[in-house]
Amino acid sequence: MDNGDKYECHDEGIGIMSRVTLNDLQAVIAIARRGTFRAAAIDLDMSTTALSHTIARLEAALEVRLFNRTTRSVALTEAGQLLVEEMGPSLQGVNAALEAVRARKGTPSGVLRINAPPFAALTLFSTVIVEFLRRYPQMHIDLVTEGRLVDIVAEGFDLGVRVAGLVPNDMIALSLGQPQRFAVVASPDYLAQHGTPVTPGDLLNHACIRVRLPDGALYRWHLEKQGEVAHVEVQGPLTLDEASLCRAAVMEGLGIGFFLEQNVIEDITAGRMVRLLDDWTPPFPGLCLYYPGRRHPSAGLAAFLALAREVAAR
Repeated sequence: MDNGDKYECHDEGIGIMSRVTLNDLQAVIAIARRGTFRAAAIDLDMSTTALSHTIARLEAALEVRLFNRTTRSVALTEAGQLLVEEMGPSLQGVNAALEAVRARKGTPSGVLRINAPPFAALTLFSTVIVEFLRRYPQMHIDLVTEGRLVDIVAEGFDLGVRVAGLVPNDMIALSLGQPQRFAVVASPDYLAQHGTPVTPGDLLNHACIRVRLPDGALYRWHLEKQGEVAHVEVQGPLTLDEASLCRAAVMEGLGIGFFLEQNVIEDITAGRMVRLLDDWTPPFPGLCLYYPGRRHPSAGLAAFLALAREVAAR
């Protein structure tokens, strides 16, 4: 009887496995990571309806509910949490093995997911992504821009882009080239009417364009000169969260602005803006690509990193 019970259980396990695919398990991981069916469906390049059917089919095969779903939220059940915890490391091993096989392919293909702040995304797009897609037309880039620093492994990204000092210690970093600078600027008309600040403290007596960060906090302007650091909580008529709007406000003479140099260098050169406190904005470490250490990167990732090194060397 005992042997019969064992064989019956074994056959049942085989039956379940025959109805569960790798895509089913990846769907569970994606929903658990992203928190919504809609966001997970975008990551998996499928419709929300198809993803819902996939999970319903998996739950039917396992005869247990994996997610508690309402109109506003999705949460793992106890069984779902157990499944994610138990299969997560194994699934990573399977994906690593598949990447190792794909890396043997001569022509890069597939999807690369990249996370970057908006200003860095523009730099990466113009210097690397455009050329990469021209070289490798079978590749697809999924570029997500956001200000917050995310765990790229936990959220399913292949690469991240950040200022060098913000790259996590357990990641491999690849410099994208030159250091960067901030720039404090104003229009000639504004300075003619209100005068020119010569120290960071003078900014408190001027109208400034305030910057709201992605987390809702107001940015304190960071100025530095020969080791002396000043964080200035400026005041002014406008609070904005988008660089092009800040630039337009400065051009209209509404106040003094604080930018990455690359966003306003053409305006400075053309005389549309005047640079202020130049000696208080020294260069700081530039942007880096970063990624987790992998023994077998995919052909697409390897090609992207090779091109990034090539561009940085120029």
